[in-house]
Amino acid sequence: MIITRNIKKQSQWSQKERSKGLKIGLVPTMGFLHEGHVSLIGKAKEHADKVVISIFVNPTQFSPNEDYNEYPRDEEHDLKLLKEEKVDAIFIPDAKEMYPDDYETYVTVEKLSKEYCGRSRPTFFRGVSTVVLKLLNIILPNIAVFGEKDYQQYIIIKRMCEDLNLPIEIIPSPIKREADGLAISSRNRYLTFDERKEATVLYESMRKAKDLVQRGVEDVRSIKKEMVKLIESKKYPRIDYIEFVDPVNLKRVSTIKGPTRVLEAVWIGKARLIDNIEVRIKESINS
Repeated sequence: MIITRNIKKQSQWSQKERSKGLKIGLVPTMGFLHEGHVSLIGKAKEHADKVVISIFVNPTQFSPNEDYNEYPRDEEHDLKLLKEEKVDAIFIPDAKEMYPDDYETYVTVEKLSKEYCGRSRPTFFRGVSTVVLKLLNIILPNIAVFGEKDYQQYIIIKRMCEDLNLPIEIIPSPIKREADGLAISSRNRYLTFDERKEATVLYESMRKAKDLVQRGVEDVRSIKKEMVKLIESKKYPRIDYIEFVDPVNLKRVSTIKGPTRVLEAVWIGKARLIDNIEVRIKESINS
């Protein structure tokens, strides 16, 4: 396992491995690694000969009032975990390495970045798209793995690579959950004991939606009403948004006809948690 903190050295390593005919897989992270990241590493190993993990808390995706300075970091823990997972390379640049003082170029996926999480975090996806493109250019992967927990992000990165003709396959990895259904996230550590107990309502509300759809309810407004009722029955959660969208282009749907993604963002205390689930009408045995 090699560790690089320099862009040139990381690119040289990647070029050398690719010259051997080896396939490189990238898992971009902001560190403070957990079981969700481990599942992404496993997915990358399925598709690549060499796996590179990037650890970089990207300042350009945080607005001034967000938690950049407080975002959890634990490099010692991360390196130990990655050694156990037998990854091949770790890229850990600092902010100055990625964004020199004269830096001024950014990437925006226009329409997809303005909706849903983009409404409450207007600079977020510009920062994400920019840093991911930089990482792809530095690490030169054949494939990159993104978790479906950040579903809008996954679709935006996939669109960026298609629009810019990047020869990279973007591979989704299923959401990793705690035993009670809460999606594993670094931001879960912000929850108090009582807030953590109520945080399961995100998954419960989406399971409610899935159950209603499978029972034949197609009207999104009716389903959303039941979800809101469930969430608002709790003390701590505050809904940011609940949306039903086409899983490919993220356009809103008003009626469930085919596979549909339910996207949800909820504030619980100072933690803004996101989650999503696929719902679809139960098919008839004779169909």
